[in-house]
Amino acid sequence: MVGGARVSDSYTDLEIQGAGMTSQRTRDRMAERLQEQGIRHMQVLNVMRRVPRHLFIEEALAHRAYEDTALPIGFGQTISQPWVVERMTEILLECGPVGGRVLEIGTGCGYQTAVLAEFFSQVISVERIQALQKKASVRLQRLGLEHCEVIFADGMSGWPAGAPYSAILAAAAPWGIPEFLLEQLEPTGCLLLPVGKGESQELTLVQWSGQRWESRTLGQVKFVPMLGGLKGA
Repeated sequence: MVGGARVSDSYTDLEIQGAGMTSQRTRDRMAERLQEQGIRHMQVLNVMRRVPRHLFIEEALAHRAYEDTALPIGFGQTISQPWVVERMTEILLECGPVGGRVLEIGTGCGYQTAVLAEFFSQVISVERIQALQKKASVRLQRLGLEHCEVIFADGMSGWPAGAPYSAILAAAAPWGIPEFLLEQLEPTGCLLLPVGKGESQELTLVQWSGQRWESRTLGQVKFVPMLGGLKGA
């Protein structure tokens, strides 16, 4: 449901398949480049080939959809580069929570949400900018991803109503690891997020060791900061 009304018009096969710079051939070349950069998880690569990234950005930028770069989506936000989306998805799958419920903090345009939807039985995604939340909801419904729910809410609180989660992924960087997100995880779950300020951010994975939460860093990344508060349409 979007704004109280059900979205009924699905994307056509032609829209999903794309043409020219949004064609399947272009997506295959993107996957080949990801492999050259060290990505080896074939299931995720195959999903990246299928999910139509060009439908998650403005039409004027569609010809750049399968470049390995972040692109603007408005409101000072970006769609993450394909390598980052693939790598974060791969890390979650390596943690072992496939098939459960996942929470995403920072829906943005909904592209990462759509990729996660291929591996999890339910994806709950929280977005603090209402205009982005509405657009992402429509896109995901038009793709038939009914097990994705995009909620207009402050991600600084996570989403306790849906807890506990098998995994939590954040697409915005807090200064430290938020305790409130750890409290919303299953005991065997994992939290994946960028941590840090400005240019100094580390992709961080947090898991329960049996006695305490342990974190390890997985390389430098660059995301928008995690902010509180809501921005209406």
